[in-house]
Amino acid sequence: MAFAKLIFHSVPGSAGGWPADKGALCVGPAVYSGQPTGYMEAPLSYSSIEDLQLLSWDNAPKYCVQLSFPGGTVLLQAANSYLRDQWFHSLQWKKKIYKYRKVLNNPSRWDVVLKEIRALVDMALTSPLQDESIHQAPLHIISTLLAENSNLSAQDHENIIVAIAPLLENNHPPPDLCEFFCKHCRERPRSMVVIEVFTPVVQRILKHNMDFGKCPRLRLFTQEYILALNELNAGMEVVKKFVHSMHGPTGQCPHPRVLPNLVAVCLAAIYSCYEEFINSRDNSPSLKEIRNGCQQQNDRKPPMPLRLLRPEPPTPPPANLLPLSANPSPPAPPPPANANPITSSTPSLPLSPPPSVVNSSEILVELERNNNSANVKRKPAGGDSEPNLIDCLLVSPAVNTLSIQLPAQADRVLGCFALILKMLSDYDDWRPALASLLQPIPFPKEALAHAKFTKELKYVIQRFAEDPRQEVHSCLLSVRSGKDGWFQLYSPGGVACDDDGELFASMVHILMGSCYKTKKFLLSLAENKLGPCMLLALRGNQTMVEILCLMLEYNIIENKDTQLQIISTLESTGVGLRMYEQLCDRQRELKELQRKGGPTRLTLPSKSTDADLARLLSSGSFGNLENLSLAFTNVTSACAEQLIKLPSLKQLNLWSTQFGDAGLRLLSEHLACLQVLNLCETPVTDAGLLALSSMKSLCSLNMNSTKLTADTYEDLKAKLPNLKDVDVRYTEAW
Repeated sequence: MAFAKLIFHSVPGSAGGWPADKGALCVGPAVYSGQPTGYMEAPLSYSSIEDLQLLSWDNAPKYCVQLSFPGGTVLLQAANSYLRDQWFHSLQWKKKIYKYRKVLNNPSRWDVVLKEIRALVDMALTSPLQDESIHQAPLHIISTLLAENSNLSAQDHENIIVAIAPLLENNHPPPDLCEFFCKHCRERPRSMVVIEVFTPVVQRILKHNMDFGKCPRLRLFTQEYILALNELNAGMEVVKKFVHSMHGPTGQCPHPRVLPNLVAVCLAAIYSCYEEFINSRDNSPSLKEIRNGCQQQNDRKPPMPLRLLRPEPPTPPPANLLPLSANPSPPAPPPPANANPITSSTPSLPLSPPPSVVNSSEILVELERNNNSANVKRKPAGGDSEPNLIDCLLVSPAVNTLSIQLPAQADRVLGCFALILKMLSDYDDWRPALASLLQPIPFPKEALAHAKFTKELKYVIQRFAEDPRQEVHSCLLSVRSGKDGWFQLYSPGGVACDDDGELFASMVHILMGSCYKTKKFLLSLAENKLGPCMLLALRGNQTMVEILCLMLEYNIIENKDTQLQIISTLESTGVGLRMYEQLCDRQRELKELQRKGGPTRLTLPSKSTDADLARLLSSGSFGNLENLSLAFTNVTSACAEQLIKLPSLKQLNLWSTQFGDAGLRLLSEHLACLQVLNLCETPVTDAGLLALSSMKSLCSLNMNSTKLTADTYEDLKAKLPNLKDVDVRYTEAW
């Protein structure tokens, strides 16, 4: 017999290996000797070991393990019995692992394979060795077996899963095994294996996983498991019970990793729903570019300079809208175009680009413009002139985004994981961390342009807005300037706003009631959200009335016309009038301002109606009003009854409204001093346009994208001698 000093040579990456400092576990493919002589001159392969036993006869060498190889026997002597026993069990386990690997690498009959798998699992469970690799090595062997034999029956799938279930109680499944589990969840979601075997595995993943970035297949398996639960008869009720089980019955979840892991799974699943749209887009504009109206080059409208009776060929303009097409198709012919602001010797009306008509197969995304240059204390560098009121208040219309037609499966995925986010927001102890995880906005632009998704997510944002804790509701704001937060996204003009500002008002209320009742917050509102604030105040919202009063009290607004419009807005409702009178008792100069006359410029925010205009004009004196913009509002011809009461009106902007022929006829009879009129994208026809021939003061007229005919156009040219600037693009007269 030969005695040898045993060395456990470490081979990186070997399956079933251990760290060398264990001192008793075999990690290489063979046993090496520190003194390579005799039988141990060459390494002894574990697979060549014929027999392995402890020496037990009398007078046997102490602490020896006997290894029998073809052609001889080797005694390995340890320093003590504990080390000897570890060597023995390690060598025994290694020998058996090689045997099972060899058998399972060449399967012949699956009934035999299943029997060997059960024996392998039993060996791992009964081994006295304490090391994670004792369980991981069998899982890797079975994982390799399944990867190389993908054409198994459903029953074989279940038998194998049940056989290896005991190993999964305290171990994460390896990547290949995760793929096998995902396939089973997709193909047999109603199998009892999903509930009985996968549930504890997924619970362990959510409670203990630290980084899905390093283990993406664990995240995918968790996602597929939840979707399988959703396919059961009870559907989302089963998912709700699962989420509740992860939180626990008490008010405080004892597992700090559950929430971030669940959120990571939800975000990845929601992102996957829009992968087709994300991958199909040629360019990837930022959310700010979408909000500012980014559109593909082929679908953009030319911002041609206005020329008297002589249109020019189109030139490429800045981006306006973004069509996102699920099935890209050749670009369609240019739709009816939008005009540039009409110009004249008097100040023109600066306008934002109107929405354009797109294919029904496209997804139109248009969001609020951020060109609301502040009519607040910050004056533009290099100039002393006051900012233009219309620039300050005009917000492009909150166009409802067209429905994104997701595939049926993607739609189910979206509904499932959006509901999970809603459930997570219902737990008080989870809400602060959830708000933090959703800041900044982690969803793709396509999801934010999808009305169904933003409608589902609105519940979560409402829960944040209702929470009195500052750490929660402060997450509604953007983390960096220039980056949108939930406050901007769900505000009027934001892509997700579908309630005429109700959620926006509640968010402002909670923020103002916290530590945000400061000039900084009011300045931000005045710069970016003054139009929506005024519209909601005009409709009697008390929070917005308070906001406008604070803006006046803190002297946030310096533009006199804007101040006068705010005063008229406050006086148009009972609650506003009462609060304004209280403010005047403290601010006598406001009364002096009002006595000097009404504003000369006025802009109604987008979504304003005929009733809003009537309420505003009835609240104060507008005898000095010369410039009125109703662009992108919801006014109709009925508002003409109010417009004819403005004797000094010289410029009127009706771009993209429903103002029609009846209103034009009324204007032509009463507003003889009107000089600038913008009818771009209104439903007016020849019947109403012919009435303009009596308005001899008109010097600038925009009829872009109307139903104007060539004959009517020629008639107007002959009867309006002062007409200098005209736009007839995308009409029959073009």
